[in-house]
Amino acid sequence: MLQEIKTTRPAAEVLAAAKTFFTRRNPIYAAFIEKEGPDYVTFRGQGGEELVIGVTPTEGGTLVRGSTYLFDAQISRFFSTLDPVPAAEEIAG
Repeated sequence: MLQEIKTTRPAAEVLAAAKTFFTRRNPIYAAFIEKEGPDYVTFRGQGGEELVIGVTPTEGGTLVRGSTYLFDAQISRFFSTLDPVPAAEEIAG
């Protein structure tokens, strides 16, 4: 499953937060860093499950994408810790 959010946080800060979030979870849902680069980090979790977080700087923030097969809820929880970019309706109102 692929999930995405646009946040006001810088890309490097998002990746640092992901590394902290996923490596310090309950042991059942913990994931360990496998590979990383300037715009992504991949993790391996229980049973070898892969979890990928990628970032793309955009105007006004950072587009963050998370992909996994089994860790959907954990990605959603991580995304809830990021500061979302306000929707256009919220800005205009």
